[in-house]
Formats: sequence, structure tokens, C-alpha cells
Amino acid sequence: MRIVELEEHFLLELDEIYDGDEARALFSLAAEHVLKLSPSKLRMVKDTSLTFIDFQKLLSILNDLKIGKPIQHILGEAHFYGSIFKVNEHVLIPRPETEELVDWIIHDLEGEENLNLLDIGTGSGCIPITIKKYLPQIKVSTIDISNRAIVTAQENAKTIGTEVKFIEADILTYKTDLKYDIIVSNPPYIRALEKEAMHQNVLSFEPHIALFVSDEEPLIFYSKIADFAISNLNENGFLYFEINEYLGVETLDMLRDKGFNNMELRKDMQGKDRMVKASLF
Repeated sequence: MRIVELEEHFLLELDEIYDGDEARALFSLAAEHVLKLSPSKLRMVKDTSLTFIDFQKLLSILNDLKIGKPIQHILGEAHFYGSIFKVNEHVLIPRPETEELVDWIIHDLEGEENLNLLDIGTGSGCIPITIKKYLPQIKVSTIDISNRAIVTAQENAKTIGTEVKFIEADILTYKTDLKYDIIVSNPPYIRALEKEAMHQNVLSFEPHIALFVSDEEPLIFYSKIADFAISNLNENGFLYFEINEYLGVETLDMLRDKGFNNMELRKDMQGKDRMVKASLF
């Protein structure tokens, strides 16, 4: 079978789960992974016949996609800000909006020296590892409650070649005397009431501990992290959050009530409220 014919088979088989553009993008990721071809090269050789082994590998990926398994979990990797991160069922798949948060921080800190940064809720390690990769002069630490997530993040740090300190702890109870210039977090923020609007592959395959909060206390992690920042941010330090797009105003009100200033709410590329920056000075 030719590559282009298998692509059409992908689109037909995934029609009930994904729209045409999504299915085509999934096939492209699968084919690039199996055939080791860049996107541009793949487009040039679509009339080429597949070997039996490659054909079977791609069919296996298709079968996993049909049950809703995310392509990143099938391939065991996800692209994030120019690097490839190992991902599995123990960590969230890195999202484009998180790349935007990381990009904001990197541009804010360019040229700065002797800073200590703490990431809270590391997951795959995409936030702290990427910041350390592009700002190697900064000392970076990160916390996660999940030992399995930390193991995955440690593997990513080693593969990408960055030195990050990992701490296994629950931020709801964690205390330390250490001070930081930057605290950043993408904590759980999806309310139970929002589950119905979510894609089934997220609900079935990604760790709920990293996703969901109760409808009654949707800002529980933001409030606790803000309290932690009050005690552990240096005088001229900043707090960065990725936030629930529906709770931007509430997040700012919470921070304001706790004494934070210089707050900035940013939208992502889709025009959704997604990022907050604040300080105590």
C-alpha cells in the first residue's frame, strides 16, 4: 500500500472521532515517527509503497487512535518548545498554551543572572527543563506529588541535557525556608462541571490528579501556591500561573486579596485568558 492510500484509510477510520484536519495531522505524526521523515520529506514521498513492517506499525497506531488513545502516548513522546519529551499515562501531555507561558518567562528573564526558579507540579518536566535549557544560568527546581511523574521528568532532563533539582512533595502541605526569584505553576484547574466538554482521550488516558479540581474549590491550588509565594518569593520576585480560561477574573481577585500587585493577565493565541503574572512589590 502507498503512503497516500494509508493516509486516506486513516481519515476514513477516524472519521467518527476526529475531523479531517485532525485525522490528517495524526497520520502525519504517526508516519513521521515510523518512517523517520520530516513533514516536508513525507509530503514528497506519499506515492511511495510502504514496507510490510512499516505498514503494520502504522496500522497498530491507527488501532490505538480508534480507542481514543492520544497520539503522544502511542508514540511515547511529545514535542514542546523545540524539544521532544517522553510522556506516558503518569504525566500530562504538554500543551501549546504552556509553551506560551514558558516563552513569556524566557523572554522576561533573558540576560538575568543568579536567579532561583521553582516550578510547582512538574509532570513531564516540560516547564522547568525548557526554561533551564534556554536560560542555563538560572538555578531551577521543581516539585511534584507523583513519584512516577518525577521519574519521567528526570529522564527528560537527562535526555535534553539540563540540570534540574526534583522534589517529591505535596504543595498543599509543603514548607521550606528557601527563597525563590520566580515561582511558576500549571496546577490542576479543570472543574468537574467542565468534563462533559472534554475530549474522551483526555478523560480516559491522562492523569486526573493533574487535571481536575472540585467545583466548590476551583482555585484551591492557586490559593495555596500564592500563600507559598508570599512566604518564599524574594522581595522582587514574580509568580506566573497558567490558568483556567473561565476563571481569569477570579484568579486576579484572589491574588489581589492576598496582596499581590503588578498583575498581568494574558491571552493565548486562541484569545483565551490563559496566563497570569504577579508580584508582591
